[in-house]
Amino acid sequence: QVLLVESGGGLVQPGGSLRLSCDASGFSVGTNPMTWHRQAAGKGREWVAIITTSQASGIYADSVKGRFTISRDNAKNTVYLQMNNLKPEDTAIYYCQTIIRGTNYWGQGIQVTVSS
Repeated sequence: QVLLVESGGGLVQPGGSLRLSCDASGFSVGTNPMTWHRQAAGKGREWVAIITTSQASGIYADSVKGRFTISRDNAKNTVYLQMNNLKPEDTAIYYCQTIIRGTNYWGQGIQVTVSS
């Protein structure tokens, strides 16, 4: 059974940092592309960052480039999203997602709030 569980969210002041984790089970994060998305209140879901099986580094949306870093730990079967210099507009529910044999799998989401 494929399962994705996000953690590490919370409330942070502008300019602060958070690290989100996505713990995976039922498959290996090292053999599947892993993506972080987010959805702000009243807005559609947007792609944030992706790490593919052939890359050591990620690909990022312009809105987070230079501030966010996606990575994975194959031994822990976990994908991370390090978020630095957070801005109020980064406030959203963050989801991790993967595709396995044509089926999309999503985590339950984790709230990130950037506010003073």
